[in-house]
Amino acid sequence: MCLVLIASDPRPGIRLVVGANRDEFHARPTAPAARWPDLPCLVAGKDLTAGGTWLGVTEDGRFAALTNFRDGKAPKADRSRGELVVECLRDERLDGFFAGLPDRLASYGGFNLIAGRPGTLRLFSSRTGRHDTIPPGVHALSNHDLDTPWPKVTRTKEALARLAASSRPFDVEGLFEILSDRTIAPDRDLPDTGVGFALERFLSAPFIVGPEYGTRSSTIAVFRTDGVTEFFERTFDPLGRAEGTVSVRLGAGSR
Repeated sequence: MCLVLIASDPRPGIRLVVGANRDEFHARPTAPAARWPDLPCLVAGKDLTAGGTWLGVTEDGRFAALTNFRDGKAPKADRSRGELVVECLRDERLDGFFAGLPDRLASYGGFNLIAGRPGTLRLFSSRTGRHDTIPPGVHALSNHDLDTPWPKVTRTKEALARLAASSRPFDVEGLFEILSDRTIAPDRDLPDTGVGFALERFLSAPFIVGPEYGTRSSTIAVFRTDGVTEFFERTFDPLGRAEGTVSVRLGAGSR
């Protein structure tokens, strides 16, 4: 997962909106979002190589998503960070789960993990080894700290704020449109994360299109005040063309 947008209490009837893009190699096998047979309270896509996920929601209204912390000079790690999302959602004691993470950081590449439920979202950073409460409002997270003003973060955060402020019913397709932004950032605004100029430029768009690596899916979760969560995942081919959309309802009265 390389971009996560959140809006807390954007309007009456909605406690939380999440929108996210997963960027990954197209050759990495992936299962589309569904209820997991061994954990039916969880809805998430699945990385078929390592068995983890990048974003998931649960029947009782919890949510977790992970982004990599981009650092071209960091050593490689041997474990998949996607397993942390699954473990986090299996464990209802979020404070206890976060408390154990600092002792495990050497096994993983750098990451940010957002987790919790509407009204109590936390962010754990492997860079600092601590977790903090995410304040109310609209936020965006890419491959650095929360709300770091990279062009893709600023553009999508401002667009979500405008969408959330609209007086019309919340527009899921409007959020998919925000996530589909393929604008490459101006060279002068590119960050330097140690991966080289050409790659920084390629990765600067909110939605990345490339024959080998790019945005594989966009996910939206809308957590309503009546306890229902509406979950949508749209998948894409290497040319950035939509392949299909999964829609799942979770929570009280959803079945």
